Amino acid sequence: MSRWVAALRVLGVGFFIGGSILLGVLLGIWLDTKFNTHLLWVAGLILGIIIAFWGVYQMLLPLMNNKRNKENG
Repeated sequence: MSRWVAALRVLGVGFFIGGSILLGVLLGIWLDTKFNTHLLWVAGLILGIIIAFWGVYQMLLPLMNNKRNKENG
């Protein structure tokens, strides 16, 4: 994998984290207004953080595997 591809993948990770958390909070705020509550935005925040961590792991897994293969081979 070239350095540019790796750099773009890492750059995409940052956007993915921000987007996941933002969408989770916006979903929670929308649910708060729909059900007239005030705490569902926190559930959306937690859901966004969980999705962000899972997605980052999935995105960086190929990079970590490539590094291990180069060290072993």
